[in-house]
Amino acid sequence: MIRAYKFLMRPTVGQTAALGEMLRDHCSLYNGALQERRDAYRHASKTSIKYGQQSAQLKDIRAFDPERQGRWSFSSQQATLRRLDKAFAAFFRRVKSGEKPGYPRFRGVNWFDTVDFPKDGDGCRWDSTPHDPVIRVRLQGVGHVKVNQHRAVTGKVKTVSVKREGRRWYVILTAEQEQPEPLPATDSVVGIDMGIVNFLADSGGGFVPNPRHGRHAAAKLEAAQQDLARFPRVRRDKRTANHQRAVQRVADLHRKVRRQRLDHAHKTALNLVREHDCIAHEDLKIRNMLKSPAPKPDPEQPGSFLPNGAAAKAGLNHSISDAGWGVFLTILHAKAASAGREVIAVDPRNTSRTCPECGHISAENRPTQEKFHCQSCGHQAHADIVGALNVLRAGLVRRDANPA
Repeated sequence: MIRAYKFLMRPTVGQTAALGEMLRDHCSLYNGALQERRDAYRHASKTSIKYGQQSAQLKDIRAFDPERQGRWSFSSQQATLRRLDKAFAAFFRRVKSGEKPGYPRFRGVNWFDTVDFPKDGDGCRWDSTPHDPVIRVRLQGVGHVKVNQHRAVTGKVKTVSVKREGRRWYVILTAEQEQPEPLPATDSVVGIDMGIVNFLADSGGGFVPNPRHGRHAAAKLEAAQQDLARFPRVRRDKRTANHQRAVQRVADLHRKVRRQRLDHAHKTALNLVREHDCIAHEDLKIRNMLKSPAPKPDPEQPGSFLPNGAAAKAGLNHSISDAGWGVFLTILHAKAASAGREVIAVDPRNTSRTCPECGHISAENRPTQEKFHCQSCGHQAHADIVGALNVLRAGLVRRDANPA
């Protein structure tokens, strides 16, 4: 199996400048290759240029501009051209399927933040010795950069990537390793119901509170955005130091909220994987849930519209995004696969409206957000617990119908 590791780098001032130049030059290569493809299609009878043709030009490009392009790894530049090729492949795939095409765009310096090295030892070298207190990664054109390795890397390192996030630099490794031993069986199964008030409720009656990281940071983020709004829109090279600090402040707050969501998702998923052999959850279509309501034209007044609940839906969408359900479910599936656990996604329809005692289904069974009161048998419980119980039952039915 392939596992990824992400470590914080500690570059010197000179290395930081070199890393920034490496991103700038790879961004220039990406944009130049994109411009070549655009020009060939527009002015050369709709000729399409492929990755192989552009990769063959790298030797001449490096010889023509040794100061900017010739100093970096040849394989990393090939990886940048492959990234552009993948963008065009995805564009043509969307065109054929009738989706919104989204033609590949030119990248600004701030929107190009990753350089990939396809093979450890080719333009880069992960130097990790068992008893060396200082771990370094060697990058061609940059040097040996210190790395804050907070956990051991097991397996053979396959690829190395360098990524910039704000003022921090990270190295991302992918290592090939054997499938780990599954965790000991617990003979426990659980169903979980995702929510807004509580992050999730399980079929055993437990709750995980919703941390609401975005809401807690809203006041600081609002103040930072107000400070940024005081500056007029100008080109990046014309920005003052105060303007740049205001931009950085907003970005730092967003990154902090993102890291908090990831940390909460990892810890919650790890607890579930350690305690249960089988985990059932709702197969949520989060992208559809976040769609805005369609406008309602007023038939009596042409050009006017009736209330459609857009403001309330916007608040709900914000809460769903703040909870980070999609990130959590992705992490849960990855951890379960590594630990030998089973995760089952079930149809979410009527899970919170079905009585677990008699099976009666009705919207009136849930009079409030938290309360469940069956109109047939009188069963009362917390609505999220009822949903988790129904999710678990549906998951077990699906597991038994499709034995491994």
